[in-house]
Amino acid sequence: MKNATQTKLALFSLILFSVFTTAQETQVEINTEKYTANNKGKFFISWGGNRETFSKSDIRFQGEGYDFTIHDASAKDKPKGWHIDYINPTRMTIPQTNVKVGYFISNKYNIAFGVDHMKYVMKRNKYKNVSGYIDLPEDEEGSIYNQEFSGDSYFVSEDFLKFEHTNGLNYVYLEFNRFDDISSLLKINNTDIFQINLTEGFGAGALYPKTNTTLLQKERYDEFHVAGYGVSLNVGLNLTFYKYFFIETDLRGGFINMPDIRTTSNSNESASQHFWYLQRVISVGGRFRI
Repeated sequence: MKNATQTKLALFSLILFSVFTTAQETQVEINTEKYTANNKGKFFISWGGNRETFSKSDIRFQGEGYDFTIHDASAKDKPKGWHIDYINPTRMTIPQTNVKVGYFISNKYNIAFGVDHMKYVMKRNKYKNVSGYIDLPEDEEGSIYNQEFSGDSYFVSEDFLKFEHTNGLNYVYLEFNRFDDISSLLKINNTDIFQINLTEGFGAGALYPKTNTTLLQKERYDEFHVAGYGVSLNVGLNLTFYKYFFIETDLRGGFINMPDIRTTSNSNESASQHFWYLQRVISVGGRFRI
């Protein structure tokens, strides 16, 4: 009887020891889990700058007394370079900028809201093929351009047309992204100190440009207007430092279609165009739990 009791006590002690040891091991695992190991529930915000390249596009201008198209119009961006305005609170919306906020719905996936503030300047004082017509009343200054365009080469001067989305070509979008930690590929062990992530995603949204236009010597027009839509794909490299802070470089490509661009104070006059673009972005930001 005594031996049976001793056996039960020994077995009970072994069970308690096993439970205690397992609890300790679990606690150690919890305590040593890296902050960067799990992203679910984290928010992030970033701010940066960009450069763009645009494809050629046909731009059609329609209004009272004119309907003409400039074929294969080319454009450039309007960079400011390394400038204090990117961090000057009173002027930080003037350069070509990108802002994004997002939330991780799982360890590897997040949804984000962003605004890409790009700039598009049509190259002027160039010979371009133009088709259509201009037939303005003789008492309008722009009537000096009255003619039929047959699609032949025509000198598009700055007096004839100034057309640019410089404040800006604003792409307001929602985005769905995948986020992968690739630190182990480079033998980085402590990701709470330094972590490398690869991110890819796609987005869609509206174009809300502030188009600066002077057309056929009409009064200059420069107001915000919802002009169309855009879709985009992106791939980026995210470098995270000390758990929370990151630098990210992104390559974003997309398609923009704007069938309703305001060009004058007359709401019956407009322009339309569509084109492809490639955007290079560098941004800084933070990723954290609230």
